[in-house]
Amino acid sequence: MPEVYNWQLGRRATYRYEEKHPKEQFTFVFNTNRCIACQTCTMAHKSTWTFSKGQEYMWWNNVETKPYGGYPQFWDWKILKMLEQSNPGQNVWNVRKVDNEKPHGVYEGVTIFEAPEKIGLNQEAIGYVPTDEEWRFPNFGEDTAHGREFTQSREGTFGGDNGCKSVLPEHKIWFFYLQRICNHCTYPGCLAACPRKAIYKRQEDGIVLIDQSRCRGYKKCVEQCPYKKPMFRGTTRISEKCIACYPRIEGLDPLTEGDQMETRCMAACVGKIRLQGLVKVQNGRWVSQMDNPQYYLIRHRKVALPLYPQFGTEPNGYYIPSRHVPRAYSQQMFGPGVDHSIDQYMVPDRNLLAILQLFRTTQRIIFSYKVEKGPKIFETNIHGKKFTMHNDTVIGMNRKGKEIIRVTVEEPFYVRPEEHPGAI
Repeated sequence: MPEVYNWQLGRRATYRYEEKHPKEQFTFVFNTNRCIACQTCTMAHKSTWTFSKGQEYMWWNNVETKPYGGYPQFWDWKILKMLEQSNPGQNVWNVRKVDNEKPHGVYEGVTIFEAPEKIGLNQEAIGYVPTDEEWRFPNFGEDTAHGREFTQSREGTFGGDNGCKSVLPEHKIWFFYLQRICNHCTYPGCLAACPRKAIYKRQEDGIVLIDQSRCRGYKKCVEQCPYKKPMFRGTTRISEKCIACYPRIEGLDPLTEGDQMETRCMAACVGKIRLQGLVKVQNGRWVSQMDNPQYYLIRHRKVALPLYPQFGTEPNGYYIPSRHVPRAYSQQMFGPGVDHSIDQYMVPDRNLLAILQLFRTTQRIIFSYKVEKGPKIFETNIHGKKFTMHNDTVIGMNRKGKEIIRVTVEEPFYVRPEEHPGAI
């Protein structure tokens, strides 16, 4: 098999096809600390794309409660187990080798594409086809907490004279919400698996689509996508998946007058946990764009991390890990950059704090931002580090550099006049 460079793994890895990259890559960041699992994103997707006969159990967007939830059930546990069985005890990260090309170190284990050779399996990637029962319960395990393990925090257990500590430890009983759509991977498992070459990655934005005229419903994409985002439709006998609402990405919706637009699930988010964008790609590498919120969060500050990077698909969906969750669990899910990410998020500087205000403020895609400095309004210590908040104004701009949103760090207060108590 050819070798491709995977920056999330910090090394070259095997893949079915030669390395090829789009001009721009569709990316998104989810802040797991803000999600309230209202499922508004899920229903926005459902009412737009999968409301027809045969799509009853298709949830291209879903929100899972970890560690027990999953759609389909046990999807990540099963893939992780298969990886471990193919390379027992060797799937580890070398965090001593860190540089610009290897921002999270080097993954020295095997990916889903390398595992078949280890165990003598004649297919592109390890995987499995979920049962009908595993697809049947999208909210399986919702709000089910974990409390039997991981009882000790990084700083120690709960205690002290007043029963608490000066720093917030991880909870003895915990869960968090994981928001999922198709990651539109750089090296998609579904694309590698399809014997009909019905799956392709768009050159203009890196969105991964299924050509339904070529699909014959062999379910190879369902089997070998580790995230289980291609789904088989029994009424048509072909597979379907998240299309990243590409007409909106192309700027075809009249609402935004030609501006590129966020996907339906992004635009509907109540908790303001989502920020979507496009990053420029040149010679297989992301172009340095310090004023692009996606580049800044993912590549520069490394506060947003890929979901299960060890799978080897180089997913383009990124997450700010929950600060309450035991680190060992988060590191298994998001890689070795978890400690750095949470430290950055807990004590953000002015730029990072400003970008965090842009989440879910406009339906238009923010291509660049700038910050107008404001007065200091707050100062404290967090985990022994000084934190100063300024009421800066952050401005988001479209592809042409035109201002599309302006928001302050401190939320403004509106006083209702006495003659109109029910209005703002």
